Amino acid sequence: MHAHRSRIGIAGAGVLGRLLAWQLSRAGHTVTVFDPAAGPEAPATGSLSEHAACAAGFTAAGMLSPIAELDNAGPDIARLGWRSLALWRAVAATLRAEGCSAPLFEQHGSLMLAHGADLGAARRVLARLDTAPSLAAELPAPQPLDRAALAALEPALAPGLHAWLLPGEAQVMSRDMLHALAVQAPNVHWCWGERVERVAPGVLHVAGEGPVHFDLAIDVRGVGARPDQALRGVRGEVIWLHAPGVQLQRPVRLLHPRHRVYIVPRPGDLFVVGASEVESEDRSPVSLRSAVELMAAAQSVLPELAEARIVHMEANLRPALPDNEPHTHAEPGLLRINGLFRHGWLLAPALAQDALVLAGLVEHEKETVHA
Repeated sequence: MHAHRSRIGIAGAGVLGRLLAWQLSRAGHTVTVFDPAAGPEAPATGSLSEHAACAAGFTAAGMLSPIAELDNAGPDIARLGWRSLALWRAVAATLRAEGCSAPLFEQHGSLMLAHGADLGAARRVLARLDTAPSLAAELPAPQPLDRAALAALEPALAPGLHAWLLPGEAQVMSRDMLHALAVQAPNVHWCWGERVERVAPGVLHVAGEGPVHFDLAIDVRGVGARPDQALRGVRGEVIWLHAPGVQLQRPVRLLHPRHRVYIVPRPGDLFVVGASEVESEDRSPVSLRSAVELMAAAQSVLPELAEARIVHMEANLRPALPDNEPHTHAEPGLLRINGLFRHGWLLAPALAQDALVLAGLVEHEKETVHA
């Protein structure tokens, strides 16, 4: 980092806001973060959660799947995501070394699964994913697994599934990571319950307070950045299941004709089940149709979930720009990052690293944390 220590104001305490605040404060900058949430904690869990607007990162399953995202995202997303795997691993290791006892990061690869009837659609997806090594040498191609290999990796999965291993993919424990980034950044001034209405070079306009001046203003408000940016919210839905004794080591995606259903194991015998996206800005609780489809698909690949208990359902909005691509804008006194769509956890560290270079806060990428 440069010797110059800057006063930096950040609008938004989602994944990007907390990660940037943590990194910049560790580099000696004076950082103030404004967010309308009541505090750093995750919203309370409950079977029909309809809480006040909170960071979309809390709702996300935290899958880090750059190879799988080649199904419907471009190669730039895959390359950024692959860089982010090592960056998240390094962030988690630093937080652990500094006292965080919660599990934050796991890397065992992930699985793509298909029932026999859906094999044709699965092969079309795999044809796109097989191009990974040609896009970037470090990206591995999916590895087909026969029945014995799948049973050895994940014995609880239903027999007869077609399966592919995506080596190197990982997951972040989203709630624990968001909490750790906030509570283990003690030099950051967190202004909870305060909403930024507008961001301009060197200025955050805080509701009820007026302009607050900084050397650098960073806008990472997600959908809260409207109308300054042409954003829309894309609904994501998750269901938490508690299934003691059910063993699953790595995230799995079921290639389904209508939606991509994923099952992500979490500590404490929990499983997060979700689907990629719904083009809607509705924040209401999960619908019966969504819940039935998601849970039926999950049980079809992990039969032991039949006796799981539903402990939480949640919906939230991910910020997307018209082209569904992330966008970073830098000018003197101002940095904006937005439009991460459903790739917030996947892209945040690499986008933050590149943005700090653009803003002149690091000389080059090697000066930021990496594995």
